[in-house]
Amino acid sequence: MEITQATHVQTLPEQILHRLDWQVIRRLDGLLQGNYRTLFYGQGVDFADLREYEPGDDIRHIDWNVTARMDFPFVRQYHADREITAWFLLDLSPSMLFGAMDRQKRSILLDFVGAMARLLTRNGNRVGAILYGSKAELTIPPRTGKSHVLHLMHELLKRQTLPGDSMTNLAPLLEAGLHTIRRRAQIFILSDFISEPGWERPLNLLNRRHDVLAIRLWDPRETELPDVGLIVMEDAETGEQLYVDTSDRAFRRRFAQAAHAREEMIRELFNKAGVDALSLSTEEDLVAALVRFITLRQRRSQALHG
Repeated sequence: MEITQATHVQTLPEQILHRLDWQVIRRLDGLLQGNYRTLFYGQGVDFADLREYEPGDDIRHIDWNVTARMDFPFVRQYHADREITAWFLLDLSPSMLFGAMDRQKRSILLDFVGAMARLLTRNGNRVGAILYGSKAELTIPPRTGKSHVLHLMHELLKRQTLPGDSMTNLAPLLEAGLHTIRRRAQIFILSDFISEPGWERPLNLLNRRHDVLAIRLWDPRETELPDVGLIVMEDAETGEQLYVDTSDRAFRRRFAQAAHAREEMIRELFNKAGVDALSLSTEEDLVAALVRFITLRQRRSQALHG
């Protein structure tokens, strides 16, 4: 059950990108001196060297023939490609409308996609997207250039999200990624991962073929209720409403325990699938989140390329 608020503020894609250029991209350029090499290292296919396996290495890069001969695991290293293709798998289901009027999970999704797509395309990389509401509704083929980013933002802005009659099921979005994305790519999955069970298997399969990063969007009020008396809580997925007394200490404790259990389950599913996950709060500064993401990519790059 979630408290939702609808926003009807009309924003143009050009306005969003202009704001992101000034508030996010320029700040990142200053912090990184424009060096995004370790962020966008690509999916190398040219063999470079072999080295002994170290804890934390991706087991997919073990050379089993050499391992059998040497009686010790060895991993392959590859040269990084200069250009990559990135895909955004985007959850636009009703629960993404949760949050304050100007800081809903969906608005954070919009900013992350805009900033990341801008960084990627200005370095010559291509970006595509699959948009999901109650089903995988639209596929935007990967292209490069600012006009393509504007097109992507336009499609996101015009998508209407209305309560349905059942809980979100993320499996169709991930399965659409499996069937659509043929060549190895960098995949960003943006969602709150509040979903019916069953999405972990397609996530696992997707991560076997591609380099997947899950962006877990959340709002602090989803994990801890403030003491504000009697309020109406609405299920963002179905529109069902319920009166609850937030001054009831036992109720707030049960709410926090249920939220904690859900978070632990999601983390465990990410771990089982071997997927890197970035937790992004509606109250967090996007630049700080992207710096954390860059640090995550640096570690992965070092593990992959030595």
